[in-house]
Amino acid sequence: MRRALSLLYQGIARAVDEQYRTFRLRELGRPGGRGDRIGLVDRAIRVPRVILLQGYDRIPRRYVRFSRFNIYARDANRCQLLCGRQYPRAELNLDHVVPRSRGGTSVWENVVCSCHRCNRLKGGRTPAEAGHAARPAAAAAASGRRFMTETYSLRRYKEWMPFLSAVDAAYWNTELVAE
Repeated sequence: MRRALSLLYQGIARAVDEQYRTFRLRELGRPGGRGDRIGLVDRAIRVPRVILLQGYDRIPRRYVRFSRFNIYARDANRCQLLCGRQYPRAELNLDHVVPRSRGGTSVWENVVCSCHRCNRLKGGRTPAEAGHAARPAAAAAASGRRFMTETYSLRRYKEWMPFLSAVDAAYWNTELVAE
């Protein structure tokens, strides 16, 4: 929202409503319309959920950073080793499905959330050697599919629906074939 307001203020973008009408920043303060509002010193303006760029100089990257936060988000703060329970982040750590001591690397496919207890039980072994099969998310963890599905989910704001189609969702959620 902060970025959208900045672009509107600079005149680089315009807000779009459900009827595909466009508005400048000063026009968002007009009476009428539904939705959330931001209070300013002298008035309230509607929150712009969809903006239209007047032009752009580069296509934005679609790169998801390999980070602890994103791994926890992908796995929904759920232990992927044995118990499958959801925990607060403070009670989770990251586990290499194939241990680093066995050549496992720190990539999306090999790193999953685990609770402290399950991680200790697994130790430096693979899930099969530890006597339990990895949960489905651990087996296919690297695709990041669950995380990407949430990131590009159609469940965000109803104002987005006219601009997102099933074709868009299929594009982002289709598994890519390695060549």
